[in-house]
Amino acid sequence: MTVDVKAERKALIEEVLKEYPEKTAKKRAKHLNVYEEGKPDCGVKSNVKSIPGVMTVRGCAYAGAKGVVWGPVKDMVHVSHGPVGCGHYSWSQRRNYSTGITGVNSWVTMQVTSDFQEKDIVFGGDKKLDKLINEIETLFPLNNGVSVMSECPIGLIGDDIEAVAKKKAKEIGKVVAPVRCEGFRGVSQSLGHHIANDVMRDYVVDKAADKPFEGTPYDVVIVGDYNIGGDAWASRILLEEMGLRVIAQWSGDASVAEMERGSKAKLNLIHCYRSMNYICRHMEEKYGIPWMEYNFFGPSQIAKSLRAIAEQFDDKIKDGAERVIAKYQPMADAILAKYKPRLEGKRIMLYVGGLRPRHVADAYGDLGMEVIGTGYEFAHGDDYQRTTKYVKDGTLIYDDVSEFELEKFIERLQPDLVGSGIKEKYGTQKMGVPFRQLHSWDYSGPYHGYDGFAIFARDMDLAVNSPVWGLTKAPWKAA
Repeated sequence: MTVDVKAERKALIEEVLKEYPEKTAKKRAKHLNVYEEGKPDCGVKSNVKSIPGVMTVRGCAYAGAKGVVWGPVKDMVHVSHGPVGCGHYSWSQRRNYSTGITGVNSWVTMQVTSDFQEKDIVFGGDKKLDKLINEIETLFPLNNGVSVMSECPIGLIGDDIEAVAKKKAKEIGKVVAPVRCEGFRGVSQSLGHHIANDVMRDYVVDKAADKPFEGTPYDVVIVGDYNIGGDAWASRILLEEMGLRVIAQWSGDASVAEMERGSKAKLNLIHCYRSMNYICRHMEEKYGIPWMEYNFFGPSQIAKSLRAIAEQFDDKIKDGAERVIAKYQPMADAILAKYKPRLEGKRIMLYVGGLRPRHVADAYGDLGMEVIGTGYEFAHGDDYQRTTKYVKDGTLIYDDVSEFELEKFIERLQPDLVGSGIKEKYGTQKMGVPFRQLHSWDYSGPYHGYDGFAIFARDMDLAVNSPVWGLTKAPWKAA
């Protein structure tokens, strides 16, 4: 990156900060930077409270626990305990694909709520929760457990969901997991991930550690893959083709039985580091199970990850990894031959949660595209350290970016494509800039694995090269 371009991007940050009051600008300045190659991190502050009045797109602890970690578990009924609003707006929004029949042995796409009313706030909702779990047992007898996701009022009035869970677990003989994920806790959805991991540890994994299980030397668990658009299935194909046995996938298309096998793996493979590294660390400390992060976005990272995974096993798996790479390389070459000429040189800005602001960078690189700006909604410092392996010198970095900041960056840098969430989608398109929704793949997917890369490349081409962008102008440009 030239010195002039880096200086220009630093000047852009200063220009944006001038629009804020002095105190706000001082705080936001710590979250914006231009990456300098060779530095150990991206040089931004993270995981701190958003500034009141500055439009953030973060979610809450409830969203992290229910919408990410627990919600995709298919054979449990997930209760949104509190008023109907949180449950309604988290109703099957992430496209976590699962097998089974809805309402019979799968409840991922259903929404169950205790529907708090004013009297419940005054008198408490413990009895209502007790009754609700009884109704669940009557209506859905094939469920294998219940999770209770507490909303903000539960923490404010002090309902004892742990006591209710303990009582009902004994009565029904199933897992009843109380998740204290009130939305006001923490600074973002990230704390909800951590809380959910701790509940999974205490109420499922550790309690089932002594259950008999016939293992093999090649047992692995996919961790932090929520099967959005079928991602976990695409990843599982590759792992099993190379000779490994996937004994569980957390938590997309997961079952209680799969969660209970957590302590039996020989290796934990984590895709979304931010949301489930906590449970991996616990299993390493308590059960001695090693874990590693992997990346199945794009052929370069897929091959690199398959080889890194194989290094943890014997020659049988190493040979299997090479066999899988050789099998799919012609497919990858054909995809690149078709789409790289159409996408090469295009510039992209990213702003997503979890792992995507870094993991998808090399998939775009495989297609000849350049990531000129990236950032996270709810990252921690170690996320930005890991990001240095994926970004180039001079990349614009923004943490918990406000809508104002993101729009100004897009307006000035004029990317050919923006990849972000649903809140940013329509405003960006109104600016005349192509957009892909990278939280739920814009109703497409999977994007993981070789099969997913074919869809990923097609979708990026459809977005960038759609003729619609030549037929319309933003209102302020049309004048």
